[in-house]
Amino acid sequence: MRAISGLWRWRHNPLRRATDLAEAWIALAALLLILAVTPLIGALVGGLAQDALQESVSEQRASRHMVTATVVRKVEGTSLEVDPEAATGREMRTRVVADWTAPDGTAHQGRVMASLDSPRPGDRFPMWTDQRGHTVARPLDSATAATHAVLAGFGAALLTAGLVEGGRRLVVWRMVRRRYARWDQAWDRAGPDWGRTDAGS
Repeated sequence: MRAISGLWRWRHNPLRRATDLAEAWIALAALLLILAVTPLIGALVGGLAQDALQESVSEQRASRHMVTATVVRKVEGTSLEVDPEAATGREMRTRVVADWTAPDGTAHQGRVMASLDSPRPGDRFPMWTDQRGHTVARPLDSATAATHAVLAGFGAALLTAGLVEGGRRLVVWRMVRRRYARWDQAWDRAGPDWGRTDAGS
């Protein structure tokens, strides 16, 4: 911002170097790019992510089914575990051996996580399976998909802003290095006698 405000002050300043003005214009261009392009890219990426995730939600809802399982016995040595797929992240589950019938009518038995605090044989609980009865994660819901899409768009916007700012800093860094190189050349041309009282006499 200091370089941008300096753009106005340096317009007619006799001490203004061409590189000073160029740096100010580069800063202004970077700011305009960040303000104009970053939101567009964020919205575009967020929209694409939303479409893809909502399609995934539809596919998962079509291919995953909730069935009712019956506890055979609790698996010994297991304690309550936090369900990583729960909406709140606080839902506790217990590992049990259970029976269930798949949507295609086949009977299954196996170790699964039950949403029961103290399961007893005969207790029933819901679980998700595919068409053939294999356990699967619960399907993604629309709200979670929308949240992921917003985060993707926000991340893309931040990445774009970072790239623009990084590009600006790289260009300015190269300009400063060139300026120093020109100063070194000017000092070399001045020669070793520069500054002596009898230089040039």
